[in-house]
Amino acid sequence: MFHPVREQADSSFIFFKKSCMNNTELINSGPGPRTAFLEKVDAKSMAETMVAFANTEGGTVVMGVKDDGEAAAQKIDTEALEKVLREADSLCNPTVVVGNWEPIEVENGSTVYTLRIPRSIELHALTDGRVLIRSGAKNRPLGGQEILKLASAKSTGDFESEVIPGVTKDDFSRKMIDEYLAKRAERTKRPYNGKVDDLFREIGAVNSDGKPTVTGILLFSEYPQHWMPQSGVVFAKFVGKTPRGENGLAGYSRREELTGPLPRLIESAWNLIWSEMAVSAVVKGLEREETYEYPQFAVREAIVNAVCHRDYRLKGRRIEIRMYSDRLEVISPGGLPGFITVENIVDEHFSRNPRLVNGLFQWGYIEELGLGIDRMMEVMQQAGHKPPSFDARPYSFAVTLYNAREKQSAPAWSRNTNHRQARALQYIRDHGSITNREYRTLCQGVSAETLRLDLADMVSQGILLKVGSKKGTYYILK
Repeated sequence: MFHPVREQADSSFIFFKKSCMNNTELINSGPGPRTAFLEKVDAKSMAETMVAFANTEGGTVVMGVKDDGEAAAQKIDTEALEKVLREADSLCNPTVVVGNWEPIEVENGSTVYTLRIPRSIELHALTDGRVLIRSGAKNRPLGGQEILKLASAKSTGDFESEVIPGVTKDDFSRKMIDEYLAKRAERTKRPYNGKVDDLFREIGAVNSDGKPTVTGILLFSEYPQHWMPQSGVVFAKFVGKTPRGENGLAGYSRREELTGPLPRLIESAWNLIWSEMAVSAVVKGLEREETYEYPQFAVREAIVNAVCHRDYRLKGRRIEIRMYSDRLEVISPGGLPGFITVENIVDEHFSRNPRLVNGLFQWGYIEELGLGIDRMMEVMQQAGHKPPSFDARPYSFAVTLYNAREKQSAPAWSRNTNHRQARALQYIRDHGSITNREYRTLCQGVSAETLRLDLADMVSQGILLKVGSKKGTYYILK
C-alpha cells in the first residue's frame, strides 16, 4: 500500500531530483534515540525501525550508512528504496505514515538517503506480534505490561495538537514569537527566513487550517491560563519538613501563583526557588566560596520536566513546587507517560508532549534531548547529595531533591544564608556595613518586611551585629 504523501511521486522518482543536502550533522552524530543507520536495503530491519520510531519519539532512518558513519560500499538504487518501503509497510500493523526519501551527500562524495518517521498517536506492531520502541540506538521489544501501558497512553489521543475553540493567531504574543525565533536561530546556528505561518504549522503551533493548538497557546500566548487554568504553577515555601504549621495554621512562609506562557513559567519558578535557596558560605581571607542548597541544573531540570511532560488534559490541578527545610518537591499532574516507569526512567525516553518538548528545546531550556534525568542524578551525586527520589502515581509524578549532604567537618565560619542574605554579606565585605535602605536597593522587588526579617535572622544567628537605632541603624559582621 502506498502512503498518500508518496502516491504523488511516479515511477521516475521525481522527488529524488531535489538538490542534495549539504548538512552532514545527522551522519556525524551517529545512531541514537532519534537516528537509525541501515547499511542494507532490508524490509524487515526497515519495518522494525519504523514501528520503533512511531511508538516512541519519531526519528530519521539513514539508508546506506554503517554504524560508524561510513557510507556503504554498494550504491543505493532509488527504485529499491521505494520497493523496500512497500514491503516494510506490509509488515507493520497498522501502517506507519512516513514522508519521502531525501538524498544527502556525504563527505566522500557518496549519496545516502534519509526518511523521516513521525511519532504516531496509534500503537504499532509488526505482523509477527512484536511491539518495538526505540531505546538508545537499538529497537527494543516490549513486554506485556509495557505494551498495555503504552497502549493506554496512545489511546488518550494527541492533546497538544487539539484546537482550542475561540482562539485565533491574534492571541499569540509578537514578543514571544520574536523571542522564540531569536532563540531558535541561536540553537540552529541560522535564522529562519521563511513564513512564520509555515513555521507554526511545522512545529504544531497551528493546525493545517491555521487554527491555534494547545501547543501554540502554551508557548506563544501571554496568558494561556485564560483558556487553560490548569497550566499554571503553585509555589510554596514551608518552614519545616511538613506542610502543617503550629496550632492548625498553614505551615508555609511564602506562597505564589505563577502564570504566563511556558518559558515564563520556567523562569519565574526558577527565580522563586533561587531567591529562597540557602547558600553555604565559607570565607577564606577576603574571598567567599558559595555552595548552593541544590545544584542549579538539577532544580532547572526538575522544573522543565514538569512543565514539558505534565498531562495538560487534567483540569483542576497545577504543577506544585514545595520547598521544605530538608527537600524540594516538584509535583507534575499526570502519571508517567507511555511505557516509562521509575525503574527505566534513566534508560528510556517517551514524551507525552513532543511538540512542547521540541519548542522548549529550541528555546534553549533543554540542553540535550533525553539526557536530563541522567545529568540530574550526576550533579546531585557530585554535590554530595543522595540521588533524586521519583514517586509515580496514576495521576501525578513527583521529583524530590534532598539538600542534606554527606557529613563532613565544616569550618566554624561556614553559615547558611539565602541568596539575598549572601548578597548582603558580600556588600558588607565590600563596604564595611549595610543599612536597611542599602539592602532594599540591592534586592529591588522584595518587600521591606522580608528584607528586615533577613537581617534580623542573621543577627540572631550571630553572623551580623546591629549597630545604632531607628534611622541610624546599620549592620556589620560580628
